[in-house]
Order: sequence, then structure tokens, then C-alpha cells
Amino acid sequence: MKSIPKKLTLLAALAFSSLCHAEDAKKNILLLAGKPSHGPGAHEHNAGSLLLKKCLDESGLPVESTVIHNGAWPSAEQLAAADTVVIYCDGGPHHLLLVDDRMQQLAKEMKRGCGLVCLHYGVEIPKDNGGAELLGWMGGYFETNWSVNPHWTADFKSFPQHPVSNGLKPYAMLDEWYFHMRFTEEGKLTHVLSATAPEDTMSRPDGNHSGNPHVRKAVAGGLPQTVAWAFDRPDGGRGFGFTGGHFHKNWGDDNQRKTVLNAILWTAKAEVPAEGVPSKVTPEELAANLDPKGKQSKVDLPHATADPAFCAACKH
Repeated sequence: MKSIPKKLTLLAALAFSSLCHAEDAKKNILLLAGKPSHGPGAHEHNAGSLLLKKCLDESGLPVESTVIHNGAWPSAEQLAAADTVVIYCDGGPHHLLLVDDRMQQLAKEMKRGCGLVCLHYGVEIPKDNGGAELLGWMGGYFETNWSVNPHWTADFKSFPQHPVSNGLKPYAMLDEWYFHMRFTEEGKLTHVLSATAPEDTMSRPDGNHSGNPHVRKAVAGGLPQTVAWAFDRPDGGRGFGFTGGHFHKNWGDDNQRKTVLNAILWTAKAEVPAEGVPSKVTPEELAANLDPKGKQSKVDLPHATADPAFCAACKH
């Protein structure tokens, strides 16, 4: 009879050990949201990041996620615990990585194999100040005077055999899809979302974001343009770039969310479900947490109407 409590104690210990192991197996997702910018419904970094967190938390998958808001920077402990870092912010010279020694801090995490996901403007950084780093960590980035940022409807008709493609169905989406990225020749690069850019994407004169002879030749030749890609780094880490995400309302599309949620899991080296990461978003959830930019009823308006002063030049 005395042996029963011992057996119960052993079973309890094993159960506790299994629970701890399950907790340890969870992938840690760190989402860095940039400061507010643009007009209502555009570049909603905080709301978009919180929406992705909500979907991850409700997925039932072994992940835990944290959002750092408004361009703030995580602690060293948070960075060290991350299995992947998701950056959704304004880029170029205003990229949140170009503050103090943040680039060096992130380089330490990349070296240990941490994943990296950059969304929309977050894929752009100056060629001479961060370009080499993003190219090495993510496999590609927006390089001024090479890449372009027109608004167009991309029609995604097929997808490569890759975990990020799991569960995706053909779809078309109007967004500010950057293309003609600068891609690396090292590691393994998979073009996840590609579409043929229409001729009117080249309607603007040449400029550091609007056009150049190289991209004009590619568009005139009908070459498919990649707007989302997955990268297996030579060091074993993983990166993913997604150039959409200008319009917040597009996160209401199941395929767009699935693309990015799948990529987050994949870069964290978690198993992506065969049908992709499941998620649901209500209109109320989509409208939640928007930055205070004025009348949020403008959330559905086109880019140039939502923020005419900024978009007249369209320099980002």
C-alpha cells in the first residue's frame, strides 16, 4: 500500500516533466511594430502586428508571441529568447534598425540562427547602411534605384512547393507591391508570391523608387516579379520578405494572412500545418487598435486619397 503514493509521485513528476518539455518546445515570436505613419488605414504597424499576434495566439499551435509597439526596441532578454523576429515598420533611412546599435544586436541573434521576417516598407533599407545585412539575413531587400513601389493588382495563380505555400489558393490583391528586389546569389531562395506586373506600373518617370532602365526592361519583357520570398540562409537561419501590407484592410484576406503566418512559423523553424496556419478575423477585429490618424472611416480609401500630401510624391 505504501508503494501507491510513490507511484503517484512518479507519475506526477513525469507529467510535470512532460508539461515543462511542451512549454520549452513553444516557439517564441517577437513582433516589432514601427511608429504610426501615412494616413488612416495605411502602414498600420501596431494594429497589423497585434492582428498577427491574435491569429498566432488563437491558432492552437505551439507558439507564444509578443508585440513591441511604436518603434520601441525589445530587451536583450527578449531578443535572445526569440525564435524569429517580425519587423513591420517604415523603412529607408527611418528604419527602426538604424537606431543606436540595434543592427549589431540583431546581428548577434541572426548568427545563432534566429529567423527574420520583414513586412512592406520594412524590407527597404539604405544600400550602404543595412543593405548587406538584410541581403544576408533575408535573401533580398528593396534597393533604391533598382526596386520600385507602384500600386497594382497582383494576380497570384500558382505557388511553389514550400511550407510557406501550404494551404494557399490563387488570389488577386491590390496593394503597394514592391518588386524588382535585390536578391542574393547565396543560400536557397524560394519565390513564394510572383505575378506579372502590368505596363502601367512603369507610368512614373525614373526615380529612386519609381523606375529605372533595368526594371523597365524586365516589365516590358513580361518577367514575373517576386513580391514575397523565403530564404534558407547558409548558416541555417531562415528569412522571409513580404512587400505587401500597405493597406491594413488586406489583412482581412485569408490568403494574405496565411502567407505571412506560415512564414512566421517557418522562419521560427516550427512545423507549418499542411493546410497552413488557420485564422479568422472579424470586421471588428480588423478595425481594432488603429493608430489615431484622424477619421478612421477613411480606412478603405485608396492610398492617394487617404494621405494626399504624402502620396503626391510617393517617395517611400
